[in-house]
Amino acid sequence: METENQTCVLEFVLLGLSEDMAVQPLLFGLFLLMYLVTFTGNLLIILAIISDSHLHTPMYFFLSNLSFTDICFTSTTVPKMLLNIQTERKTITFENCLSQMFLFTLFGLLDNALLTVMAYDRFVAICHPLHYTVIMNPRLCGLLLLASWLLSALYSLSQCLMVLRLSFCTELEIPHFFCELNQVLQLACSDTFLNDVVMYFASGLLGVIPLTGILFSYSKIISSILRIATAEGKYKAFSNCGSHLLVVTLFYGTVLGVYLSSTAYQNSRTYAIASVMYVVVIPMLNPFIYSLRNKDIQQAFKRLRNILSIKGFLTQV
Repeated sequence: METENQTCVLEFVLLGLSEDMAVQPLLFGLFLLMYLVTFTGNLLIILAIISDSHLHTPMYFFLSNLSFTDICFTSTTVPKMLLNIQTERKTITFENCLSQMFLFTLFGLLDNALLTVMAYDRFVAICHPLHYTVIMNPRLCGLLLLASWLLSALYSLSQCLMVLRLSFCTELEIPHFFCELNQVLQLACSDTFLNDVVMYFASGLLGVIPLTGILFSYSKIISSILRIATAEGKYKAFSNCGSHLLVVTLFYGTVLGVYLSSTAYQNSRTYAIASVMYVVVIPMLNPFIYSLRNKDIQQAFKRLRNILSIKGFLTQV
C-alpha cells in the first residue's frame, strides 16, 4: 500500500454514525437538540454561580469550571458533525483533525481532573468540616485548577506532536464522527509502537490515579456519613455529595465501558455510537443532575431570572 508523509495529507474522511441518507436528518435534529441543551444548561449553571454571591465557594467554583469544560468538550466534536451532515461533506483537513484531537483530549482530561478535585473538596467538607475554609482556601483552589489545566494541556500537546512524526496510508477513512487519537493512529503506515506505549501508559496513569483518589475520598466520606447519629444528618451529608457521585459514576462507567470493550469493535461504528454517551449525553445531563436536587442552584436560577427580567424591562422602557 502506498504511503505519504503527513505533511502531504490533505484530509481525512469522517464516516460518522451512519451512511444511510434517510437517517441523516434525524441525526442532525437529535444532535442539534442535545448540543443546544448542553450549551444552554451549562451556561445557565455558570451564570447562576457568577451572579449569586452565596455560591462563591470552592464547590461551586469547581462546578462552574466543570460546566465550562463540558461546553468546550462537546463543542470540539458536535458542531463539526452537524456541519458535515448539513453540507453532506465528511472530510476534515489534517490540521483541523489535529486541532480537534488536541482540544478533545484536553477537555476530556480536564473533565476527569475536575471531577477528582471536586471529590477532594467534598471529602474535606464532610470529613473535616471545621477546617474546610482553611484547607480549601482560594490559593489552593487556584493551584488545583491550574495544575489540572497544565497536566491536561501537556498530555494533549505531547500526543499531537507524536502524531506529526507519522506517515499515513492512502486509506484515510475514520469510522467515527470526530478525530479520536486511537482511530487516527490506526490509519498510520509508519510504526506507531512508541505512540501506543505513551498513549496507553499516560492514559492509564491519568485515569487510574484520579479514579483511585475519587474512590479513596468517597470511602472516607461514606465512613463519616455512617458515623452520623441522626437520619437527617446522614441525608444532609449525603445530599452534599450525591450529585457529584452520580456524575462520577456516569462518567467513569461510560468511559470504561467504551474503552474496555473497544478491542471487540474498535473498527466498527458500534464504537462511535457507544462514544456518544460520554461525548454528548453525559455533558448534557450534568446541569440537570446538579440543579434538580440542589436548592442553592435553584434559588440562584430564580435570582438570575429576576435579574434578566428586570434588565429586559429596563431595556424596553
